[in-house]
Amino acid sequence: MKTLVIAEAGVNHNGELQIAHQLIDAAVNAGADMVKFQTFRADQLVTTTAKKADYQDQTTDASESQHEMIRKLELSIDMHEDLLSYCNERGIIFFSTAFDLGSLDLLNKIGLELFKIPSGEITNLPYLRHVGGFGKPILLSTGMSNLGEIEAAVEILVKAGTPRKDITLLHCNTEYPTPMADVNLKAMVNMGIAFNMGIGYSDHTLGIEVPIAAVALGAKVIEKHFTLSRDLIGPDHKASLEPDEFKKMVSSIRNIELALGDGIKRPSFSEQKNMPVARKSLIASRDIKTGELFSEKNVMVKRPGTGISPMLIDNVIGRKAPRDFSFDELITLY
Repeated sequence: MKTLVIAEAGVNHNGELQIAHQLIDAAVNAGADMVKFQTFRADQLVTTTAKKADYQDQTTDASESQHEMIRKLELSIDMHEDLLSYCNERGIIFFSTAFDLGSLDLLNKIGLELFKIPSGEITNLPYLRHVGGFGKPILLSTGMSNLGEIEAAVEILVKAGTPRKDITLLHCNTEYPTPMADVNLKAMVNMGIAFNMGIGYSDHTLGIEVPIAAVALGAKVIEKHFTLSRDLIGPDHKASLEPDEFKKMVSSIRNIELALGDGIKRPSFSEQKNMPVARKSLIASRDIKTGELFSEKNVMVKRPGTGISPMLIDNVIGRKAPRDFSFDELITLY
């Protein structure tokens, strides 16, 4: 199964449609399956006095509130329709994460067939019931949560109308950037086992190695922030990949998918031609006369592997040579 790779443009458009188009172009060029934005209304998402996270203070104007910061990053309805149209034109799937009920309705209205629940909403009962009621496939991000909270959220989604089989759990850590010691990819694997559900990984580390490792461990969805430049001003640019890095990540993921194979241990097509070269056969270690008994004194093991396998040496030792053999000649029984 091909890994679903989501290019998380998020709010890295800085509220500008032109930058959003450039992000879509970069996602297409990188080989992503989807490009994801964020849909919200500041007035519905956060109070006017709410503080920003530490990483947001470090990457934006420390004097502004969280409300002021995200208000500048809103996408209007017209902008959503424009981006949806542009994605269709470029041949990539438009995707977005909603952070409030009205935004969920907007995304449902414009035709999204997949919904992403961000980590911050996993304990938001009204939100979970609302999106679960759409009955559409869901990616449930699990940053900051424990197994009990995940179980509760899944139960709410199922009761609201989303089939359990249509829910994929995304392992996530919501620190930007995430320290390597806090990634805990094994938790992703154990989460899949505990719930018997599909798993994926939403990554906030620096670099590309962790999402690649996640695919090797069974992730079927990878989500990663990207930006046109980490030098841009905004809350998420510093913890995002630049276009060339994102392209390299996608290429590496596709290589890992090929490398994982089907799990059946057998000689591969490419290595079969090397078997006669690398394996060995029973060889005459000296000249052998007709009727002489094969023994450890006149039989040895050498390349190539085009004769009798050394695994059959016990069937050869003690038998009479059917003809003369010269030194280094392959042993035969005829």
